[in-house]
Amino acid sequence: MTDSAKGHAPILAAGGIVLRGKMRPRIAIVRLRREKAWVLPKGKLMPREHPRDAAKREVLEETGYRVSVHEFLGSMSYAAEGKIKIVQFWLMRAIGSQARDLMDDVKAVKWLPLRQAIAMLNRPHEKVFLTHAGPIALDYFKKSGRAKLRKLSGNGGARSRNGAPASVEHVIALDYEKTRPNAFAKALASWRARAVQSSARKAS
Repeated sequence: MTDSAKGHAPILAAGGIVLRGKMRPRIAIVRLRREKAWVLPKGKLMPREHPRDAAKREVLEETGYRVSVHEFLGSMSYAAEGKIKIVQFWLMRAIGSQARDLMDDVKAVKWLPLRQAIAMLNRPHEKVFLTHAGPIALDYFKKSGRAKLRKLSGNGGARSRNGAPASVEHVIALDYEKTRPNAFAKALASWRARAVQSSARKAS
């Protein structure tokens, strides 16, 4: 990759909409130490790291919880560090109790009902994303819980053909006067194509 291409390449990141609890699941948000902002847990990809693996790693580092990773929920993009940042999110479930201390960049983690989590987030594009992705995540776990009960009660346990959640197509937060729409469109198309191919491979 040329220096020019590297300069225009988007920042790639991944994270999770993380749920904890069974009857009334709560959603994790984290407070950044320097910015003092409440955000969704996420972070940049390491070289050659798969977005799904990065999402799981970042969530552990920022919330302290190990998680099971479920369906792909969607993505969002915004201007950051003079570039376009594209973030993919997966639906996750926290496992057990807190497994490690929070990373230095994170001051605190809170587990909140959906509406409170949306209200506490400081970044508008994250509020929009969680407004769309949060109900999908909660609905998926309600349906999966009912499916487990049917299986335990001897009703065959057949999964609905619509068992997997829909995904949020994309949330965009860009100042087009300060970014390059063409570069964004190419980066987004490439990113989404890889995500679709990866999801298809895992489903097959």
